[in-house]
Amino acid sequence: MNSEIRSLLKPEVINTVNGLELIARVIVEGFMSGSNKSQSVGAGQEFSQYRSYEPGDDLRMLDWKMYARSGRYYIRQADIETNITVKFMLDASRSMMYAEGGLSKFQYAKVMIAALAYLARKQSDAFGLYTVNEKEITEIQPRFEQQQFMRFLHALATVKSEGTWRKSNGLEHLYDHHGKEMIIFITDLYDENDDLLRFITRLKTVRNEVIVFHVMGQHETTLDFKGSYTFEDLETGVRTKVETQAQQQQYTERVQQWINQSRNWMLEKQISYELVNLNEPFETTLRNFLKIRKSLAR
Repeated sequence: MNSEIRSLLKPEVINTVNGLELIARVIVEGFMSGSNKSQSVGAGQEFSQYRSYEPGDDLRMLDWKMYARSGRYYIRQADIETNITVKFMLDASRSMMYAEGGLSKFQYAKVMIAALAYLARKQSDAFGLYTVNEKEITEIQPRFEQQQFMRFLHALATVKSEGTWRKSNGLEHLYDHHGKEMIIFITDLYDENDDLLRFITRLKTVRNEVIVFHVMGQHETTLDFKGSYTFEDLETGVRTKVETQAQQQQYTERVQQWINQSRNWMLEKQISYELVNLNEPFETTLRNFLKIRKSLAR
């Protein structure tokens, strides 16, 4: 992760609308202007020809330069419709507050989502936000309009990480999907009784694409501490004393087994699984997003 972006990853920046917008812009514009500028970014249509505007046409496709030249309204037609709907879902349970290097999973996830939404807006995609924990579900329904991004960022900046993952009650309407949709779910996969896995299963349909970004910390994955530590479960408050060097190998093997099982379980259900480290550059996530989005839009 480059130093400019790292310097912006502070609570007083991440937890404000203007701060999130700034971070998202720096990440995406840097990604686009660098070695990845050949990526397809822009209007979500492959242009073919113009035709006269008709009532009911999507006003986003009006060509204002043609109007300035001719005084008439024209629609940019496309051979292939590539606009999709992107739904961002965020695990807002308390375990997402686990932090390394001064950055929590929850903060990292907020930045990821802001950057991906910024990119979705550039692609002329409708996008929405759903944050879930046992206390509440926050919803910003997918839209493509001028104020959507600020509305989206306000909900993202102000959401709190509390309690546990919500059980099945109240989640049913999140399984309703229509048309070409990409669902991006960011979580640490910590729960009880596989509630998260059941939730993820119900998100998948034959027409949509589901991507799970599994956020983990380096120390959390390898237990590379030295000495005796007492660890506290952020959701239950249960404390466990651990001799890290004595238990490191067994712990690491169990975590890797869990990660492999989660990945294989999702792949069997045609769900994309991406393991994300808290130190990983956000550009990697953007690249994965564009790759999968392109395959879905065709």
